[in-house]
Amino acid sequence: MKARQETGQGRRVSLTLGSGGARGYAHIGVIEELEARGYEVVALSGCSMGALVAGVYAAGQLDRYKEWVCRLDYFDVLRLVDVTWSPMGAMKASKVMNKLDELIGDIRLEDLSIPVTTVATDLIRQREVWFQHGPLLEAIRASIAVPGVITPVHRGDQVLVDGGLLNPLPIMPTVSTRADLVMAVNVTAQSSQPVTLEALLPPDEAAEEQAREVARDKGAVDFGGWMEGVRGATRRLFGNGSEGEPAEAVESEPGRRAWGRLDMILASFDIAQAALAKYKVAGYPPDVLIEVPKTVCGAYEFHRAEALIALGRHLAREALDRREQGLGRVSGPEVVEARPVSAEGSGEEA
Repeated sequence: MKARQETGQGRRVSLTLGSGGARGYAHIGVIEELEARGYEVVALSGCSMGALVAGVYAAGQLDRYKEWVCRLDYFDVLRLVDVTWSPMGAMKASKVMNKLDELIGDIRLEDLSIPVTTVATDLIRQREVWFQHGPLLEAIRASIAVPGVITPVHRGDQVLVDGGLLNPLPIMPTVSTRADLVMAVNVTAQSSQPVTLEALLPPDEAAEEQAREVARDKGAVDFGGWMEGVRGATRRLFGNGSEGEPAEAVESEPGRRAWGRLDMILASFDIAQAALAKYKVAGYPPDVLIEVPKTVCGAYEFHRAEALIALGRHLAREALDRREQGLGRVSGPEVVEARPVSAEGSGEEA
Protein backbone atom coordinates (compact mmCIF):
# COMPACT_ATOMS: atom_id res chain seq x y z
CA MET A 1 0.00 0.00 0.00
CA LYS A 2 1.25 3.47 -0.80
CA ALA A 3 2.23 5.40 2.31
CA ARG A 4 2.01 8.90 0.91
CA GLN A 5 -0.22 11.94 1.34
CA GLU A 6 -1.67 14.43 -1.11
CA THR A 7 -1.11 17.91 0.26
CA GLY A 8 -2.82 20.25 -2.17
CA GLN A 9 -0.22 22.46 -3.77
CA GLY A 10 2.66 20.39 -2.37
CA ARG A 11 5.73 20.23 -4.55
CA ARG A 12 7.57 17.22 -3.16
CA VAL A 13 8.15 14.58 -5.83
CA SER A 14 9.40 11.02 -5.71
CA LEU A 15 10.73 10.18 -9.14
CA THR A 16 11.35 6.86 -10.88
CA LEU A 17 13.52 6.82 -14.01
CA GLY A 18 13.33 3.73 -16.20
CA SER A 19 15.87 1.91 -18.34
CA GLY A 20 16.15 2.36 -22.10
CA GLY A 21 19.66 3.18 -23.28
CA ALA A 22 19.99 6.49 -25.12
CA ARG A 23 16.28 7.19 -24.68
CA GLY A 24 17.12 7.73 -21.01
CA TYR A 25 18.42 11.18 -21.94
CA ALA A 26 14.74 12.18 -21.78
CA HIS A 27 15.03 11.88 -17.98
CA ILE A 28 17.25 14.96 -17.97
CA GLY A 29 14.52 17.03 -19.62
CA VAL A 30 11.93 15.79 -17.13
CA ILE A 31 14.11 16.83 -14.19
CA GLU A 32 14.78 20.23 -15.76
CA GLU A 33 11.05 20.90 -16.13
CA LEU A 34 10.35 19.84 -12.54
CA GLU A 35 13.01 22.21 -11.27
CA ALA A 36 11.83 25.06 -13.50
CA ARG A 37 8.37 24.79 -11.91
CA GLY A 38 9.67 24.76 -8.37
CA TYR A 39 9.15 21.07 -7.61
CA GLU A 40 11.52 19.39 -5.16
CA VAL A 41 12.68 15.86 -5.92
CA VAL A 42 12.83 14.15 -2.53
CA ALA A 43 13.51 10.54 -3.60
CA LEU A 44 14.86 8.84 -6.72
CA SER A 45 14.88 5.30 -8.01
CA GLY A 46 16.32 4.21 -11.30
CA CYS A 47 17.38 1.35 -13.48
CA SER A 48 20.15 1.27 -16.09
CA MET A 49 20.23 4.68 -17.81
CA GLY A 50 17.67 5.86 -15.26
CA ALA A 51 20.04 4.85 -12.47
CA LEU A 52 22.86 6.78 -14.12
CA VAL A 53 20.83 9.99 -14.50
CA ALA A 54 19.38 9.68 -10.99
CA GLY A 55 22.84 9.25 -9.47
CA VAL A 56 24.42 12.09 -11.38
CA TYR A 57 21.53 14.40 -10.48
CA ALA A 58 21.61 13.53 -6.79
CA ALA A 59 25.37 14.13 -6.82
CA GLY A 60 24.75 17.66 -8.13
CA GLN A 61 26.46 17.08 -11.47
CA LEU A 62 23.55 16.88 -13.93
CA ASP A 63 24.43 20.14 -15.67
CA ARG A 64 28.00 19.01 -16.34
CA TYR A 65 26.81 15.60 -17.50
CA LYS A 66 24.30 17.22 -19.86
CA GLU A 67 26.97 19.52 -21.25
CA TRP A 68 29.17 16.50 -21.98
CA VAL A 69 26.54 14.28 -23.63
CA CYS A 70 25.20 17.13 -25.78
CA ARG A 71 28.65 17.45 -27.34
CA LEU A 72 28.92 13.78 -28.29
CA ASP A 73 28.90 12.99 -32.00
CA TYR A 74 29.23 9.69 -33.84
CA PHE A 75 32.99 9.52 -33.42
CA ASP A 76 32.83 10.42 -29.72
CA VAL A 77 30.35 7.60 -29.13
CA LEU A 78 32.59 5.23 -31.06
CA ARG A 79 35.58 6.20 -28.92
CA LEU A 80 33.59 5.32 -25.80
CA VAL A 81 33.10 1.74 -27.01
CA ASP A 82 35.78 -0.40 -25.38
CA VAL A 83 35.48 -3.84 -26.92
CA THR A 84 36.54 -6.82 -24.83
CA TRP A 85 36.82 -10.48 -25.71
CA SER A 86 35.25 -11.54 -22.44
CA PRO A 87 32.62 -14.28 -22.97
CA MET A 88 30.35 -12.36 -20.56
CA GLY A 89 29.90 -9.23 -22.66
CA ALA A 90 31.13 -7.27 -25.66
CA MET A 91 32.06 -4.04 -23.88
CA LYS A 92 33.61 -3.09 -20.54
CA ALA A 93 32.05 0.40 -20.19
CA SER A 94 35.26 1.53 -18.46
CA LYS A 95 35.55 4.70 -20.58
CA VAL A 96 32.05 5.82 -19.65
CA MET A 97 32.72 4.99 -15.99
CA ASN A 98 35.98 6.95 -16.08
CA LYS A 99 34.04 10.00 -17.25
CA LEU A 100 31.48 9.50 -14.48
CA ASP A 101 34.34 9.20 -12.00
CA GLU A 102 35.55 12.64 -13.14
CA LEU A 103 32.08 14.04 -12.48
CA ILE A 104 31.04 12.42 -9.22
CA GLY A 105 34.16 10.84 -7.74
CA ASP A 106 33.92 8.32 -4.90
CA ILE A 107 30.70 9.61 -3.33
CA ARG A 108 28.53 7.05 -1.57
CA LEU A 109 24.78 6.58 -1.94
CA GLU A 110 24.14 7.25 1.75
CA ASP A 111 25.93 10.62 1.48
CA LEU A 112 23.80 11.98 -1.37
CA SER A 113 21.49 14.93 -0.67
CA ILE A 114 18.57 12.99 -2.18
CA PRO A 115 17.94 9.31 -1.35
CA VAL A 116 18.66 7.19 -4.43
CA THR A 117 17.93 3.53 -5.10
CA THR A 118 19.47 1.89 -8.14
CA VAL A 119 18.34 -1.56 -9.25
CA ALA A 120 20.42 -4.40 -10.66
CA THR A 121 19.72 -8.10 -11.24
CA ASP A 122 21.63 -10.94 -9.59
CA LEU A 123 21.99 -13.72 -12.16
CA ILE A 124 22.95 -16.27 -9.51
CA ARG A 125 19.95 -15.77 -7.20
CA GLN A 126 17.68 -14.60 -10.04
CA ARG A 127 16.31 -11.60 -8.18
CA GLU A 128 16.54 -7.83 -7.91
CA VAL A 129 19.30 -6.15 -5.94
CA TRP A 130 18.62 -2.66 -4.60
CA PHE A 131 21.63 -0.41 -4.05
CA GLN A 132 20.89 2.13 -1.30
CA HIS A 133 24.31 2.15 0.38
CA GLY A 134 27.87 1.94 -0.86
CA PRO A 135 29.76 3.54 -3.77
CA LEU A 136 27.48 5.30 -6.25
CA LEU A 137 29.73 4.38 -9.19
CA GLU A 138 29.49 0.68 -8.39
CA ALA A 139 25.71 0.93 -8.12
CA ILE A 140 25.46 2.62 -11.52
CA ARG A 141 27.90 0.21 -13.17
CA ALA A 142 25.94 -2.83 -11.99
CA SER A 143 22.63 -1.36 -13.15
CA ILE A 144 23.81 -0.57 -16.71
CA ALA A 145 25.34 -4.00 -17.48
CA VAL A 146 23.09 -5.06 -20.36
CA PRO A 147 23.41 -8.88 -20.54
CA GLY A 148 25.65 -10.00 -23.38
CA VAL A 149 26.57 -6.41 -24.28
CA ILE A 150 28.26 -4.89 -21.19
CA THR A 151 30.22 -7.14 -18.86
CA PRO A 152 28.59 -7.84 -15.47
CA VAL A 153 29.78 -6.74 -12.04
CA HIS A 154 31.06 -9.47 -9.72
CA ARG A 155 30.30 -8.61 -6.10
CA GLY A 156 31.05 -11.40 -3.66
CA ASP A 157 29.14 -14.38 -4.99
CA GLN A 158 26.78 -12.14 -6.96
CA VAL A 159 26.90 -11.65 -10.73
CA LEU A 160 25.10 -8.35 -11.30
CA VAL A 161 23.59 -7.17 -14.58
CA ASP A 162 21.10 -4.58 -15.80
CA GLY A 163 18.13 -4.18 -13.46
CA GLY A 164 15.85 -3.95 -16.49
CA LEU A 165 16.05 -7.71 -16.78
CA LEU A 166 13.51 -7.92 -13.91
CA ASN A 167 12.40 -4.36 -13.14
CA PRO A 168 12.86 -1.72 -15.86
CA LEU A 169 10.68 0.80 -13.99
CA PRO A 170 11.41 0.40 -10.24
CA ILE A 171 8.62 2.41 -8.62
CA MET A 172 8.43 0.37 -5.42
CA PRO A 173 11.59 1.79 -3.75
CA THR A 174 10.07 5.29 -3.64
CA VAL A 175 6.41 4.66 -2.76
CA SER A 176 6.97 4.94 1.00
CA THR A 177 8.52 8.41 0.64
CA ARG A 178 6.55 11.32 2.11
CA ALA A 179 5.88 13.02 -1.20
CA ASP A 180 3.02 14.93 -2.76
CA LEU A 181 3.51 13.40 -6.17
CA VAL A 182 4.82 10.06 -7.44
CA MET A 183 6.09 10.35 -11.01
CA ALA A 184 7.54 7.65 -13.24
CA VAL A 185 9.20 7.99 -16.64
CA ASN A 186 9.06 4.92 -18.88
CA VAL A 187 11.33 5.26 -21.92
CA THR A 188 10.68 1.79 -23.37
CA ALA A 189 6.93 2.19 -23.82
CA GLN A 190 5.10 0.13 -26.38
CA SER A 191 3.27 2.04 -29.11
CA SER A 192 0.53 1.01 -31.51
CA GLN A 193 2.66 2.11 -34.46
CA PRO A 194 6.28 3.23 -34.95
CA VAL A 195 6.82 6.92 -34.27
CA THR A 196 9.91 9.02 -34.86
CA LEU A 197 11.59 11.38 -32.44
CA GLU A 198 11.04 14.36 -34.74
CA ALA A 199 7.29 13.63 -34.91
CA LEU A 200 6.99 13.95 -31.13
CA LEU A 201 8.85 17.23 -30.72
CA PRO A 202 7.31 20.70 -31.03
CA PRO A 203 7.88 22.07 -34.57
CA ASP A 204 10.80 24.35 -33.68
CA GLU A 205 12.68 21.65 -31.79
CA ALA A 206 11.91 19.08 -34.50
CA ALA A 207 13.41 21.45 -37.06
CA GLU A 208 16.54 21.82 -34.93
CA GLU A 209 16.96 18.05 -34.73
CA GLN A 210 16.46 17.69 -38.49
CA ALA A 211 19.14 20.34 -39.03
CA ARG A 212 21.48 18.40 -36.76
CA GLU A 213 20.80 15.23 -38.76
CA VAL A 214 21.63 17.04 -42.00
CA ALA A 215 24.87 18.33 -40.48
CA ARG A 216 25.77 14.79 -39.41
CA ASP A 217 25.14 13.51 -42.92
CA LYS A 218 27.28 16.29 -44.41
CA GLY A 219 30.05 15.18 -42.11
CA ALA A 220 30.12 11.99 -44.16
CA VAL A 221 29.60 9.83 -41.08
CA ASP A 222 27.59 6.70 -41.76
CA PHE A 223 26.04 5.61 -38.47
CA GLY A 224 24.86 2.36 -40.00
CA GLY A 225 28.41 1.67 -41.11
CA TRP A 226 29.63 2.61 -37.64
CA MET A 227 27.36 -0.01 -36.12
CA GLU A 228 28.57 -2.56 -38.66
CA GLY A 229 32.09 -1.86 -37.46
CA VAL A 230 31.07 -2.52 -33.87
CA ARG A 231 29.25 -5.69 -34.92
CA GLY A 232 32.27 -6.85 -36.85
CA ALA A 233 34.55 -6.31 -33.87
CA THR A 234 32.23 -8.28 -31.62
CA ARG A 235 30.97 -11.01 -33.96
CA ARG A 236 33.12 -13.73 -32.38
CA LEU A 237 31.60 -12.91 -28.99
CA PHE A 238 28.13 -13.38 -30.42
CA GLY A 239 28.98 -16.61 -32.18
CA ASN A 240 29.09 -15.17 -35.70
CA GLY A 241 31.93 -17.32 -36.96
CA SER A 242 35.65 -16.80 -37.36
CA GLU A 243 37.47 -13.54 -38.01
CA GLY A 244 37.68 -14.23 -41.73
CA GLU A 245 33.94 -14.54 -42.17
CA PRO A 246 31.70 -11.55 -42.93
CA ALA A 247 29.77 -9.95 -40.12
CA GLU A 248 26.30 -11.39 -39.79
CA ALA A 249 23.52 -9.04 -40.86
CA VAL A 250 20.65 -10.59 -42.72
CA GLU A 251 18.43 -8.62 -45.08
CA SER A 252 15.80 -11.07 -46.32
CA GLU A 253 14.07 -8.74 -48.81
CA PRO A 254 14.97 -5.42 -50.46
CA GLY A 255 13.98 -2.47 -48.29
CA ARG A 256 13.82 -4.47 -45.09
CA ARG A 257 16.04 -3.83 -42.09
CA ALA A 258 19.31 -5.75 -41.88
CA TRP A 259 19.55 -7.43 -38.49
CA GLY A 260 22.78 -8.35 -36.73
CA ARG A 261 23.24 -10.16 -33.43
CA LEU A 262 23.75 -6.90 -31.52
CA ASP A 263 20.49 -5.54 -32.99
CA MET A 264 18.67 -8.68 -31.94
CA ILE A 265 19.96 -8.57 -28.37
CA LEU A 266 19.06 -4.91 -27.85
CA ALA A 267 15.68 -5.12 -29.59
CA SER A 268 14.72 -8.24 -27.64
CA PHE A 269 15.75 -6.58 -24.39
CA ASP A 270 13.65 -3.51 -25.27
CA ILE A 271 10.57 -5.62 -25.95
CA ALA A 272 10.91 -7.54 -22.69
CA GLN A 273 11.38 -4.33 -20.71
CA ALA A 274 8.34 -2.70 -22.30
CA ALA A 275 6.16 -5.63 -21.24
CA LEU A 276 7.61 -5.76 -17.72
CA ALA A 277 7.13 -2.03 -17.22
CA LYS A 278 3.38 -2.45 -17.76
CA TYR A 279 3.20 -4.91 -14.89
CA LYS A 280 5.21 -2.64 -12.60
CA VAL A 281 2.89 0.28 -13.33
CA ALA A 282 -0.17 -1.89 -12.67
CA GLY A 283 1.24 -2.99 -9.32
CA TYR A 284 2.39 0.45 -8.18
CA PRO A 285 0.52 3.06 -10.24
CA PRO A 286 2.22 6.48 -10.02
CA ASP A 287 0.31 9.75 -9.93
CA VAL A 288 1.92 10.76 -13.22
CA LEU A 289 3.33 8.38 -15.80
CA ILE A 290 5.30 9.75 -18.75
CA GLU A 291 5.76 7.27 -21.59
CA VAL A 292 8.31 7.56 -24.40
CA PRO A 293 7.87 4.99 -27.21
CA LYS A 294 10.85 2.70 -27.70
CA THR A 295 10.65 3.42 -31.45
CA VAL A 296 11.91 7.02 -31.14
CA CYS A 297 15.52 5.88 -31.50
CA GLY A 298 17.80 2.94 -31.01
CA ALA A 299 19.09 2.16 -27.55
CA TYR A 300 22.64 2.94 -28.77
CA GLU A 301 21.98 6.33 -30.45
CA PHE A 302 23.81 8.29 -27.79
CA HIS A 303 24.61 11.09 -30.24
CA ARG A 304 20.99 12.40 -30.06
CA ALA A 305 21.09 13.82 -26.54
CA GLU A 306 19.82 17.31 -27.34
CA ALA A 307 16.64 16.12 -29.04
CA LEU A 308 15.90 13.45 -26.44
CA ILE A 309 16.38 15.91 -23.57
CA ALA A 310 14.03 18.31 -25.37
CA LEU A 311 11.46 15.51 -25.71
CA GLY A 312 11.62 14.77 -21.99
CA ARG A 313 11.13 18.43 -21.16
CA HIS A 314 8.20 18.70 -23.61
CA LEU A 315 6.42 15.64 -22.18
CA ALA A 316 7.00 16.74 -18.59
CA ARG A 317 5.55 20.14 -19.45
CA GLU A 318 2.40 18.49 -20.81
CA ALA A 319 2.14 16.13 -17.84
CA LEU A 320 2.55 18.83 -15.21
CA ASP A 321 0.16 21.20 -16.99
CA ARG A 322 -2.53 18.53 -16.93
CA ARG A 323 -1.78 17.58 -13.36
CA GLU A 324 -1.87 21.14 -12.07
CA GLN A 325 -5.06 21.96 -13.96
CA GLY A 326 -6.81 18.89 -12.58
CA LEU A 327 -5.38 19.03 -9.05
CA GLY A 328 -7.68 17.54 -6.49
CA ARG A 329 -9.25 14.85 -8.64
CA VAL A 330 -9.26 11.32 -7.18
CA SER A 331 -9.34 9.19 -10.34
CA GLY A 332 -6.52 6.98 -11.62
CA PRO A 333 -2.98 7.96 -12.56
CA GLU A 334 -2.32 10.69 -15.11
CA VAL A 335 -0.74 9.02 -18.11
CA VAL A 336 1.05 11.17 -20.68
CA GLU A 337 1.96 9.20 -23.78
CA ALA A 338 4.25 10.64 -26.40
CA ARG A 339 2.23 11.21 -29.56
CA PRO A 340 3.02 13.00 -32.80
CA VAL A 341 2.60 16.73 -32.26
CA SER A 342 0.52 17.08 -35.44
CA ALA A 343 -2.00 14.62 -34.04
CA GLU A 344 -2.32 16.68 -30.88
CA GLY A 345 -2.96 19.91 -32.53
CA SER A 346 0.35 21.49 -31.91
CA GLY A 347 13.88 -6.79 -4.31
CA GLU A 348 16.82 -7.31 -2.31
CA GLU A 349 18.70 -4.46 -0.70
CA ALA A 350 22.41 -4.43 -1.46
